[in-house]
Amino acid sequence: MTEYKMFEGCTIGNRIPFVEAASRKVFEILNIQTSQAPFSCCPDPTGMKSFDNNAWLTIGARNLSLAEEEDKNIISLCNGCTNTLRGVKHQLKHDSSRKEKVNAELAKIGKEYKGSIDVRHFVDVLKEKSDDIKNAITKQLSNLKVACHPGCHYMRPSEWMESDDPMHPTTLKEIVTISGANIVDYGVEALCCGSAVHNAYEEHGLQILKEKLDAVKKSGADVICVNCPACFQQFDTLQRNVSKKFEKEYNIPILYLTELLALAMGITPDEIGLKFHRIRLKSVIEKLEL
Repeated sequence: MTEYKMFEGCTIGNRIPFVEAASRKVFEILNIQTSQAPFSCCPDPTGMKSFDNNAWLTIGARNLSLAEEEDKNIISLCNGCTNTLRGVKHQLKHDSSRKEKVNAELAKIGKEYKGSIDVRHFVDVLKEKSDDIKNAITKQLSNLKVACHPGCHYMRPSEWMESDDPMHPTTLKEIVTISGANIVDYGVEALCCGSAVHNAYEEHGLQILKEKLDAVKKSGADVICVNCPACFQQFDTLQRNVSKKFEKEYNIPILYLTELLALAMGITPDEIGLKFHRIRLKSVIEKLEL
């Protein structure tokens, strides 16, 4: 059995730990073995990278070196973390001079980056486990209409993410389909949720989110399924802000992919803390007779 080093990322552990709970329960059922390492922030692919690329590379390489020391690949629960760690690998693979400089910094703390391990997004690992997921389903979610949002950093930039078609993604939908849920196409699946620009330009972030929500609402979906903690927070936390700003009600429940799979595998809503979502899931729970 392959063992991965689990990279939960800052957002999940600090703000939405129920996502980690659901993920660990699903991984256990699917025999995806994980262990811990003293990882730091990845660091963020849209923050530090933009103003200090050398620091971004060094911190990312330090995280990678921790997994290398145990010769274990990383499994990441976060689009941004996966993107950063793969991006660091990509840059250092193609720039030996920068790799030397990074390792000179890492040597000060007794670390060395070699580039010897891989970074896997949990969605890609789950795709390889499709048959096991099918066998683990105890409750078909056939009453549920799902709008999927894979998120920008899962697919782009494609030169180092290599996970899915950057403009016509299918992997998340394929996995959700295994649960028996009905996929709803809403036309702007590949559009950003607005999270990446919201902190700097709140108005623009909310406008992008509104466009997504309008399309999902029009499609008649019961729930939005995501595989990114930043996207989860954007949808789950800021719908109220969009409602106030545009004077239109938005109340679409959100499920992380592992939460959706957990429900299909017979795990109860209480076991994975669905009550902690900002947008209540009462309508989904009633529809699924949970």
